Amino acid sequence: MPNLIETRLADLGITLPSAPMPAANYVPFVVTGKLVFISGQISQNEGGLIKGRLGADMDVEAGAGAARACGIAILAQLKNACEGDLARVVRAVKLGGFVNSTPDFTDQPKVINGASDLMVAVFGDAGRHARAAVSAPSLPLGVAVEIDAVFEIA
Repeated sequence: MPNLIETRLADLGITLPSAPMPAANYVPFVVTGKLVFISGQISQNEGGLIKGRLGADMDVEAGAGAARACGIAILAQLKNACEGDLARVVRAVKLGGFVNSTPDFTDQPKVINGASDLMVAVFGDAGRHARAAVSAPSLPLGVAVEIDAVFEIA
């Protein structure tokens, strides 16, 4: 029988992909005590990498979509960290968002809302979290967004 989180994902039309493998010398997540630290997830989907630079060749709506894609990858990593049971998630603690943007672009928070809104849609009030949303002059592989996360689990 599916749990509430799996039902919410299905209602949102989200099928979690296989969790992306690390691209360098790090692990995708670390569980310590009741916390799960998820390494930065870059913007990609079934079509490949979501590349672009906010304020140049990408608008806020597309950036928020890229951040949502990062959020989906975070959830895939979180599911692995929870040994397949997202019902173990107590709450989202923090998201750290990096936005590939021009020096004059100032809507990083609106971009990272793509992931923040997803966490609230999936976990309800337990999805509300502390957050950072900062500009970066470039990100790995030219992606638009990278987000890391911390969750509390049971």
